[in-house]
Amino acid sequence: VDHPSFGTAIISRLLEAEGYKIGVLAQPRYTDCEDFKRFGKPKYGFFIGGGNVDSMVSHYSVAKIPRAEDEYSPGGKGGARPDRSATVYTRLAKQAYPDLPVILGGLEASLRRFAHYDYWLDTVLPSIAEDSGADIISFGMGEHQTVEIARRLAAGEPVESITDVDGTCYMTDFDHLPERYVECAGFKKVASDKTAYAKACRIQMDNQDVVSGQVIVQKQSEKYLVQNIPAKPLVRGELDKVYALPYTRQVHPMYKNGMPAIEEVQFSITHNRGCFGGCNFCALAFHQGRMVTSRSIESVLEEAELLTREPGFKGYIHDVGGPSANFRHTSCQKQKRCGMCKNRSCLAPEPCPNLDADHSEYTELLRRMREIPGIKRVFVRSGIRYDYMLQDKDRSFFKELVKYHISGQLKVAPEHCVSSVLDYMGKPHFDVFLKFWRQYQKLNEECGTEQYLVPYLMSSHPGCTLSDAVELAEFLHKNGRTPEQVQDFYPTPGTLSTCMYYTGIDPRDMSEVYVARDPKEKAMQRALLQWSRPEKRALVVEALEETGRT
Repeated sequence: VDHPSFGTAIISRLLEAEGYKIGVLAQPRYTDCEDFKRFGKPKYGFFIGGGNVDSMVSHYSVAKIPRAEDEYSPGGKGGARPDRSATVYTRLAKQAYPDLPVILGGLEASLRRFAHYDYWLDTVLPSIAEDSGADIISFGMGEHQTVEIARRLAAGEPVESITDVDGTCYMTDFDHLPERYVECAGFKKVASDKTAYAKACRIQMDNQDVVSGQVIVQKQSEKYLVQNIPAKPLVRGELDKVYALPYTRQVHPMYKNGMPAIEEVQFSITHNRGCFGGCNFCALAFHQGRMVTSRSIESVLEEAELLTREPGFKGYIHDVGGPSANFRHTSCQKQKRCGMCKNRSCLAPEPCPNLDADHSEYTELLRRMREIPGIKRVFVRSGIRYDYMLQDKDRSFFKELVKYHISGQLKVAPEHCVSSVLDYMGKPHFDVFLKFWRQYQKLNEECGTEQYLVPYLMSSHPGCTLSDAVELAEFLHKNGRTPEQVQDFYPTPGTLSTCMYYTGIDPRDMSEVYVARDPKEKAMQRALLQWSRPEKRALVVEALEETGRT
């Protein structure tokens, strides 16, 4: 899919702009390596990614039930990608041409770069670098790394000597470790000792900042994984160039039944990267990083004008967003100099006094987009951080959001209502959501609009007991709410919450955390959040009996 919402398209167009010829081998057959020979032998090597969505999350529900559909496959049909596709593809590329370098990047590799808990096997696995045999792991957003690695391979440098690129990991022996690094417990230790796993997680999380991060070393089975410091995020001019590359913005014509994943993003625009929101269940901090960068207003407007000329465009921009739609710049001036604070979050449980809450540029961007001929409405559908929005003393953005940019309902993510659970999640306390809700209702009354708030809620997050779930159910009952969808916590690699789930330890202070692992309790917590559904009644009654709330 040649669209800038797809990582493969960005990396391919970027390399093409650097003068290289790129063959894109999309979802190759994985029973043998013959598909990897279809373009002939690559001159420099293979750059491999596992896809926009982690293959295991794509293939299995949180209950580990296989999904029948895959939105990122032709016609939405499942089965086109193997489980752990990044590892499988790397091994097949090595099988096809053993002498060629393989650079493994993308989300799946990025989040599995250290020894990690694997929810689907319920065990700890070594780094994907060891499992796959890749020569280099590119983690995070890969533009800088990709261009530098390609340039050095093209210059004839052996891949074994490319060990100093920011934003990459590699395997080496003890004698060739870098001079300075911090070391976390090795694979065998973290696989057998949950306290060691939690301490290693803290070291890894504390060193993902582009300013203050240090090189990290972790021993795998025999060799050592070395993670260099994260790559610097693309600055505004670089982001503008990436999004100005000549994408067709279409699904390849060989897919006669289309690709469902493009439907949501085809007429949407990404204006920012990174997130300082700091939700503990989110892998963004480990992948994109916590430093927000954004495109220029002119770059975004040029893309919007381009969309008006696209076939099928009906005048509606579906989203102008990113990881958090209303972030356009770093959280504070100090972040640029010193990096992110290691001992606190920018927004939770209380906003930092240094927080720079300013929506003026985003408001201007949306205003100017509304004026483009051919555009009827501009919507904001990706996550709004309402806690950040409430810190802005200028209410212009809030008012214009309600008046112009909501398509009937606004989705926000309070996640829970119990303070202790929210602290484990890294979310603001519930009174912040209630304050936002009141202001949202008031603004809708003033505008004469009937628009709803759709809260995202999560059950069974580490730290959430059955009694906590009952308390959330009481809030929903009191307000006549029955969410259509709720998210049962999904322990994916690369998050603090997954560390809590596996170890029962909060790596921030090494305190003990309650974890709902029993499938029956998880089902009861989920049922409580959808209390009015007839098919959930038996579970709800059982949960109330168990908590003494009959």
